[in-house]
Amino acid sequence: MNFQRILIPALGLVALFFAWRNYGIGGIALVAGALVMWGMLHVTRMMQVMKRAAERPIGFVGSAVMLNAKLKPGHNLLHVVAMTRALGQLRTPKDEQPEVYRWTDAGGSYVDCTFQDGKLVQWQMTRPEVPAEPADAPPAAP
Repeated sequence: MNFQRILIPALGLVALFFAWRNYGIGGIALVAGALVMWGMLHVTRMMQVMKRAAERPIGFVGSAVMLNAKLKPGHNLLHVVAMTRALGQLRTPKDEQPEVYRWTDAGGSYVDCTFQDGKLVQWQMTRPEVPAEPADAPPAAP
C-alpha cells in the first residue's frame, strides 16, 4: 500500500490542527498558505516536465547509455521523464501493472524500464548487435 497517499494529507491536517491550537486563525492561514504553495510548486514542476517532453518524439532519448547510468531503483516515472525529456513508449497494455516503457537513442540502443505503481523497479539496456566483418573482406583504405 502506498502510505504517502495517506501520510501527507494526515501530516497537513495535523499541522493545521496545531496551528489552530497555538496561533488561532493566523496560524491556519500561514499553514494553509504553505500547503497551497507546496502544491503549486509540485504542479508547476510537473507541467514544466510535461512541456519539455511534448517537444520531443515519444520514446527517444539522447543517449541510452547515459540514461542507464543515471537510473536508480525507486525513481518515479515523472523523474525518469524529466531525465529523458521525453515520454517513454509504453510496451505493456494500458493500465496494467507492471508498466514497461522504452527509450531508444539514435544508435538503436534502448532502455526498457519497469515501473510498479509508478516507481522504477528494474531496467535493462540493450545494444544492437554489430555485424561481424567477413573473413575475406578487403582491408580498409587508409
